[in-house]
Amino acid sequence: MNYRSTRDPNAQLYTDAQAIIQGLAPDGGLFVPAAFPQPQFDLARLTTSSYQQLAQTVLQWFFPHLSTAATVPAAYGAQWDHPRIAPLTPVHAGSYYLELFHGPTLAFKDVALQVLPHLLQAAKHQTKDTRETIILTATSGDTGTAALRGFRNVAGTRVIVFYPQHGISPIQEAQMRSQQGDNLHVVAVKGNFDQAQTTVKEIFNDPTLAAVLASHQQHFSSANSMNIGRLIPQITYYFSAYGQLLRQGVIQAGDQVNFAVPTGNFGDILAGYYAAKLGLPVGRLICASNKNNVLTDFFATGTYDKRREFFVTNSPSMDILVSSNLERLLFDVSGGDAELVQQLMHELQDQGHYSLPTELLTKLKQLFAAEYATPDEIQTEINRVFKEANYLIDPHTAVGSIAAHRYHTLSGDPRPCVVVATASPYKFPETVLQSLDNTVPSQSTGLDAIEQLAQLDPRPLTAGVEELFTNQPQPVLTTTPAAMPRMVLDILKKTDK
Repeated sequence: MNYRSTRDPNAQLYTDAQAIIQGLAPDGGLFVPAAFPQPQFDLARLTTSSYQQLAQTVLQWFFPHLSTAATVPAAYGAQWDHPRIAPLTPVHAGSYYLELFHGPTLAFKDVALQVLPHLLQAAKHQTKDTRETIILTATSGDTGTAALRGFRNVAGTRVIVFYPQHGISPIQEAQMRSQQGDNLHVVAVKGNFDQAQTTVKEIFNDPTLAAVLASHQQHFSSANSMNIGRLIPQITYYFSAYGQLLRQGVIQAGDQVNFAVPTGNFGDILAGYYAAKLGLPVGRLICASNKNNVLTDFFATGTYDKRREFFVTNSPSMDILVSSNLERLLFDVSGGDAELVQQLMHELQDQGHYSLPTELLTKLKQLFAAEYATPDEIQTEINRVFKEANYLIDPHTAVGSIAAHRYHTLSGDPRPCVVVATASPYKFPETVLQSLDNTVPSQSTGLDAIEQLAQLDPRPLTAGVEELFTNQPQPVLTTTPAAMPRMVLDILKKTDK
């Protein structure tokens, strides 16, 4: 299996190991399979396959040259609080919820970031790469914690996470600041996520910084979904969800299923698109956005325009205006037209917008639908689901739930819909509490809010939630977007001593 950049018309090839180690292509593009796998599999067997078996199969499809036999048992073991890893609920308030928050940091990012460190180690071993890997990541809340947890004390790595200083929940910030590891560094950025992510990409492509790292036998890599090793493991839970619907008797093998996916950086929903390309019977992928609804407008008009007000909302992990993984989708639907992708990405960077050719928008609309939700609608949905099903959902999952119901109402589509539940309600207890008819004081924050919420939840607290009460937050560094490159060098210089 070889990989190429989405922006390289010459289609230079990279091995799976090289793609994982580099994270981002040298031209600023994203790595994609040079030839997409075309596996043969029996859908009926999904009913008897464990999550671990499905994960191993997916990794073998995309990374056949890496030794991954030990990866899956290490990634999906005792650190998960549910034996199915990603359990699918029975229907609650009209939807099936795919719970991706049973890992150590209570969000779907654990699904991939418990795998990525092992993939990186396998890739470095295969290529005999002895350099120290500097994992550089911008986060809108969940990736940072999951990356810190996944890579803590992993030999030959250091992790630097940048997050928007006022753009994540108190629990998300506490989680990042309390991760313990000698190789972990957390930096608050006086700006929003898009500014942090854009600067991280610039750092990756800065030849001066690359030369400094090379002189110290170091190199950058990414734990964001820009890294193909972060993206591919997410495909597994779409197959797992389908198998669970089969097991519940909701569908028969071959029936199509819709998925409503809370979407920010477009990695989660892109994994669903890749699952469909592999042969999973996916009906519609419903792209669910919050008030930062640049993707909703894109799927409606074919124009991607980031020249708009940025909103800080109650679903902060989706407060994003530049969805990086959309680039991979554009590459695929254009038939691998790297020149077009390069042109569109340059237009976005230089002019702040681009428009798709009409025929490409038509192709996208055959599989994708798009809806968005306001902060008030999010709170109303959290309240509705709890009242109807005695089931707590977080604000991001609420966005997906709203999108699923709105799409069904407008389209009349009878196919079952799975809402991808991306985070535990305990990561955003303040918003959840405020949504439940103010049954508890709205001023409750952090751990106090978790304790208040637990009194309403019929399910016991998981180990991941209980851990929040034991770890002590550490001091955090602060910088601006412009000073991020200098901060990286300062961190590496200090930790080299």
